[in-house]
Amino acid sequence: MMPRLILIAFAAIALLHILWLMPAHAQSARPPVSQCQAIARSLPDVTFASFKPSSAFGVQAVADDKVVITYVGHSTFLIETPGGVSIATDYSGWYAPPKVPDVVTMNKAHSSHYTLTPDPAISQVLHGWGDNGQPADHDVVVGDAYIRNVTTDIRSGGAVMEPDGNSIFIFEVAGLCIGHLGHLHHELDDTDYAEIGRLDVLMVPVDGGLTMGAQSMSRVVTRLRSSLILPMHRRGPPVTSFLQMFGDGFDKSFSAQASVTVSMRSLPKKPLIYILQGV
Repeated sequence: MMPRLILIAFAAIALLHILWLMPAHAQSARPPVSQCQAIARSLPDVTFASFKPSSAFGVQAVADDKVVITYVGHSTFLIETPGGVSIATDYSGWYAPPKVPDVVTMNKAHSSHYTLTPDPAISQVLHGWGDNGQPADHDVVVGDAYIRNVTTDIRSGGAVMEPDGNSIFIFEVAGLCIGHLGHLHHELDDTDYAEIGRLDVLMVPVDGGLTMGAQSMSRVVTRLRSSLILPMHRRGPPVTSFLQMFGDGFDKSFSAQASVTVSMRSLPKKPLIYILQGV
């Protein structure tokens, strides 16, 4: 038994040595590794942002690399990466970004969150629901952005829940982990949080009922404890009702602009709920 274990150990060491010596272009062909999950797992029971520079693409992120996030309206944000990639979330065309994005993500809870006839100039259209009877499963690299999803259930006609009908999309770029909760209809469980990992920036619906109640949503936000929290889907109760769910552990601020520029270095050290201009 012992010689067999020794052989296995030597084989594992040899494999690691080969991977270490592989040229960068060969390594990049392998499936990307989620920095959001890796860093979260290295910090047991801690889900707040880590400022350790890292990248999903084998290239060290620069702490000053900037991502511009613009609130277009409803649940649509435009994310612009340092490499020039533009991504629109919950894209339906109702709230049009100022330019045709390279990538769009969608969810199907309502027609204001998706379209089946997107602009053909959009190079990547990512549905948050499965098109083949299986849950949506995205692991996509576009330029300097890595995009993946974690599926959740949605209400489908009354109180009936449809498994995996919604996706939380996660965008890893410039060392940042940016998460969009989509049309979230239920609180997350430990498996969901493990799949999500850490999120530096969180886009959260605050309608107070069309997705789920303010108390339930506030528990999700508190558990994720992202550095920057951007409310969206703001129909229903005033945003101030959502803000009242959070105590002194969170800062709150209203922006005079629809956009915010974010980098690893500029992330607030205390969680900040930041209300961008828009509807």
